[in-house]
Amino acid sequence: MTVRGVIAGFTAATAFFTQIPVKAAACHGGRLADAAWAFPLVGAGIGGLAGLAFLLVQLLGLGDWPAAVLAVLASIVLTGALHEDGLADTADGLIGGHDRNQRLAIMRDSRHGTFGVVALVLSALLRAAALVGIGDPIHAGLALIAAHAASRAALPVAMFVLAPARADGLGAAAGRPSALLAIGALAIGLLTTLAALGPMRGATAFGLAGAAIFAMGVLAHRRIGGYTGDVLGAFQQVGEIVILLTAAAK
Repeated sequence: MTVRGVIAGFTAATAFFTQIPVKAAACHGGRLADAAWAFPLVGAGIGGLAGLAFLLVQLLGLGDWPAAVLAVLASIVLTGALHEDGLADTADGLIGGHDRNQRLAIMRDSRHGTFGVVALVLSALLRAAALVGIGDPIHAGLALIAAHAASRAALPVAMFVLAPARADGLGAAAGRPSALLAIGALAIGLLTTLAALGPMRGATAFGLAGAAIFAMGVLAHRRIGGYTGDVLGAFQQVGEIVILLTAAAK
């Protein structure tokens, strides 16, 4: 991969996953999937900025809960609630729909129902509670880096293994990453998690997150025949939650 290709991939992933105003260079093939290797790196940056927010609020003496809530809020603002929206739509569709077509129609509806709202509240609360449980701003920052990197490292694997549930959705338009790119993203996510959380806790967190996302993938395959952009967002949220909770475990 050339230097130009590396820059193009990283800026494409940054432009998609964040609200940072970068001009995305065209990836080889012009698909988001071609930038799959950069997903965990962009995630690590998001986690680092959320960790910085946690540290700054604690330095102001506002306490663990305000710091945790504002750190979660910082990541939501930075990503434009991209994955939260996917989680809500996925919860509404997979739980509330009666058949495949109805589930996909519900997920495409921009309005959120009861299941979606409950999923959003639980996601925010669990992430904030995990950060409060960690307490120490350095460890919390490292946990956020690991959680955001690893949860996005799983997305290329899901895109490679599962089929798009619809032909005209965001998931299909993103393309299918190569096996090499999917493995590369997973390796970057794993190494980041091990470095941030330590070998034992990092491996445990990565394994549990992978198991949770795998279970969600099986559910999505059975309920709608594959993945959509919303389902990928839900994968990210579940992975992030699991890793933060594991990092907070005593």
